[in-house]
Amino acid sequence: MSELYDQIINQRGGFENLVAKIPGFRGYLDNKARREADRMIRDHLADQFTARVNRFIDIEQSLLDNGGLPYMSKTNAVKTNLQHFRDRIKTAAPGYSGFFEQVKVMPEDLEAIYSFDEAMIRYVDQFDAALNTLAGAASSKTGVEDALAALDKLTTEANRAFNMRDDVLTQLSKGLGTGLSSSYTSPPEPADNPPQ
Repeated sequence: MSELYDQIINQRGGFENLVAKIPGFRGYLDNKARREADRMIRDHLADQFTARVNRFIDIEQSLLDNGGLPYMSKTNAVKTNLQHFRDRIKTAAPGYSGFFEQVKVMPEDLEAIYSFDEAMIRYVDQFDAALNTLAGAASSKTGVEDALAALDKLTTEANRAFNMRDDVLTQLSKGLGTGLSSSYTSPPEPADNPPQ
């Protein structure tokens, strides 16, 4: 298992945290409401990440206005990755339709799904912190490259976590009731410098 997968599963706060953060969310227990619950989480996250993309664009413009032209190539790459992540959450067609149709889901499998959903919500706060760092670096004109690299790394990690969420749901749709959360095999860790 990957370190990121273990981190997400071990930081679970549970269903109650999701209900508190997403108005109207009732979870995945009722098989008739699973599709709506998944859409609700994805819409909420897409809205949150749209706000972060917009904030990044504002910071990028401020950086450009203050002599940051040399950073524009890197800011464009980071912005593209962040927009891609947001767009995947919003528009990706789920490949786990079997999950929506099953009558019973094992409690440990539900906890794994909730852990991934909650991790996606925690990324919102992590992006806020990374954007605050970037804004500070842009205004002080020091540490901009490091702040951009940290934001890009966070975006890559969030994308991997979203892939894992989809993988868990896809595996559950193929074999519900088997406690897959305990036997899930995550994809291999990517290289440190993936091709752009």
